[in-house]
Amino acid sequence: MPATTINQVIDALQAIITDSIATNSRMGYFAALYYRVTASVRDGIASGQFENGARMEKFDVVFANRYLDAFNAWKNKQPLSASWQAAFEAADSSSTLILQHLLLGMNAHINLDLGIAAVEVSEGNMDGVQKDFNSINTIISALTYEVINEITRVSPLLSLLGLHASNYSILIQFSIGNARDGAWCFAEDLLKKQNTDYDNCIATRDKTIAQLAGGLAHATGVMRITLWFIHIFEWKKPSKIIQVLHEYQKQKIVINTAPISANQVT
Repeated sequence: MPATTINQVIDALQAIITDSIATNSRMGYFAALYYRVTASVRDGIASGQFENGARMEKFDVVFANRYLDAFNAWKNKQPLSASWQAAFEAADSSSTLILQHLLLGMNAHINLDLGIAAVEVSEGNMDGVQKDFNSINTIISALTYEVINEITRVSPLLSLLGLHASNYSILIQFSIGNARDGAWCFAEDLLKKQNTDYDNCIATRDKTIAQLAGGLAHATGVMRITLWFIHIFEWKKPSKIIQVLHEYQKQKIVINTAPISANQVT
């Protein structure tokens, strides 16, 4: 059954993390990052950081259910979006960097799911949902960049990608800021569609995002050599990596959730 509260989302994410540790599955990498994001949203609601806590919880739950539904579809060998299929297929690859796994999950969830969730909760008025949309993205951005900097513990040569400078899109033309802006434009376009046109709009977007996933997962040229070299020194046991990624959520994190422009680049 789909989650109906943010606590149910957190319980579902914890179940994925626990199972992934027990089965030594890389599926737990993104779940650990997403747990941290969702816990921050929950804490923000509890402390009154958002303009409308009930509305934010609804948005967060609808958004999260798209990931949880995709995960369950994959586990049960049912149809799912091409974007999530590309992300989950990478979990079988021992040569994919931890960072690539995280980016593939964010690619599907932000570039595809976020816009759909915004439309589903908008009730035809995107103005009312934009603040929540921006707040969620602020949290995702802040926590993701923290995690990327922190995973040098399990990927000690990650800095070779230049991530500790300012170029976070060195793997491919990907950044959370660009993903967020693209997701909002997609949502505005999707809101105008109905019936078959609505479904076709999602299918076209999914195809585009799946192609981007291919670029994230399969580097070429010099970048491929760089990724191979970084991978040599990464930790190899998924259960240990998941535990490292997950333990950070226990730290108290304060996120600035002040409204930001949908055009502002992180």
